[in-house]
Amino acid sequence: MNKTTYSPVKTSAWNRLEELAAELQSTKNKATIKALFEEDTARADKYSLKVGELLLDFSKNLFSDQIWSELLQLAQQSPLLSHRDSMFAGESINRTEDRSVLHAALRARSEDATSAEAQARAAQVEQQLKTVEYVSDQIRDGHWLGSTGKAITDVINIGIGGSDLGPKLACSALEEYAHERINLHFISNVDGAQILSILKKLNPETTLVSIASKTFTTQETMLNAKTAINWFKDKLGLDQAQTSSHFIGLTANPSAAIAYGIPEHQVLEFSDWVGGRYSLWSSIGLSIAISIGFKQFEQMLAGAREMDLHFQSAPLESNMPVILGLLGIWHSNFLGIQSTAVIPYCERLLLLPSYLQQLDMESNGKSTDLDEKQVNYDTGPILWGQTGTNGQHAFFQLLHQGTRTVPVDFIAAVEDDLSNPEHHRVLLGNMLAQSSALMEGQAAPEGEQYRYYPGNKPSNTLLLDKLSPKNFGALVALYEHKVFVQGSIWNINSFDQWGVELGKKMANTLLDKGSDAADLDPSTRALFDYIKGKA
Repeated sequence: MNKTTYSPVKTSAWNRLEELAAELQSTKNKATIKALFEEDTARADKYSLKVGELLLDFSKNLFSDQIWSELLQLAQQSPLLSHRDSMFAGESINRTEDRSVLHAALRARSEDATSAEAQARAAQVEQQLKTVEYVSDQIRDGHWLGSTGKAITDVINIGIGGSDLGPKLACSALEEYAHERINLHFISNVDGAQILSILKKLNPETTLVSIASKTFTTQETMLNAKTAINWFKDKLGLDQAQTSSHFIGLTANPSAAIAYGIPEHQVLEFSDWVGGRYSLWSSIGLSIAISIGFKQFEQMLAGAREMDLHFQSAPLESNMPVILGLLGIWHSNFLGIQSTAVIPYCERLLLLPSYLQQLDMESNGKSTDLDEKQVNYDTGPILWGQTGTNGQHAFFQLLHQGTRTVPVDFIAAVEDDLSNPEHHRVLLGNMLAQSSALMEGQAAPEGEQYRYYPGNKPSNTLLLDKLSPKNFGALVALYEHKVFVQGSIWNINSFDQWGVELGKKMANTLLDKGSDAADLDPSTRALFDYIKGKA
């Protein structure tokens, strides 16, 4: 893509939205979400949308019809549509790394290919997924044996970032479909207590380690892999355990995995154009396929593809990722809101806020635009969250009566076969009550100002018919595309992550040279020496 001179703040829609936001928040014309419902009895229907088995109600947000029209104009006046087409066409929209961004190709079907290049890519992905199917079936069926001839019962996924968060979230979310004999374990942190405590509970004869790293050089992952190798040596007497059937490599750099000692037929490859935080759909998702079975893994891909096709074809005003993206921009750039909360009312989605933190904050935590200029407007918001109803007994106090406004995405499954009717009715009742209370508020009784609820707090409600693999895939793809929408309108590169490099570089320098490292600040030098003195 060529550089542009586009800036969102120079569009007529942006300027008009600033005027409308000031008018909305003025003392004279201060509007409320509740009043908007009173003015328009059809608001709930007008601002709801269903895609597949996902229903989004975004009516409980502080915007008028006029504001919504201008937000759609902002999307129209931005490079969003051309940027979207460039991504799906395989152009190198990740400019700083000169890479295509093709995670959607991982769940596409052959009939989606519109060029010879796309057809070749589809064939490559199909072959990679066949390997995932074969390996996961071998493990699930008890045919993959350890060095002493025993079937695998425990699989450890060693990775970090996208090589950990995505598979871990999926296995937790889709627990209903998990294999009854095989246990999945996830190790990411370089904190040795994590891996050592897990290994202590396992039998090395029936344990398989999957090293998940795009480059096969990630410091945290390779250190944890080394510890696992030593464990096999100590417990089973295996020298170079990585060359045994106890190890698998998942990587975009197969030559590095083979050089590390992983047998070539135990290296599962994915393509260089797969970004880490978008990689659960690829061979990185082997642990998911082992847990829920490859057929269900395919259903997860199908749900994501359904959302891809919707994002590509639906008009802006009825495009779910566009809607979520525009609402976030309205909150951040025009109402001055700094954070957003994701609250799943499903314990199996406990890890969703953590997953979305990486997806959103690593993607859009940027202050340089595509023209390599410093931006003069806010980009990615702070994203956080917790499951309901736990959050109701923690931070919901701030949401209801605090001085800060925090928009909330409430997420739940309408049906849950792992629960029972009484529990699920109470769970969903709590969620709906919270979203209503945040909007409605409550006047304080005479002399009891502390019981005042200001209300007028915005939220979205996203309902899945059921937390199935297909609907889970659609949910994750929805947020992927929401992040893309916002990055396109903000004119930033959502697909690099140079911000993590400096800290890693400084850590390596510190570990190599200690407090003698050049340009080390006095505070860090003193802290390093203190730790060293206690060691």
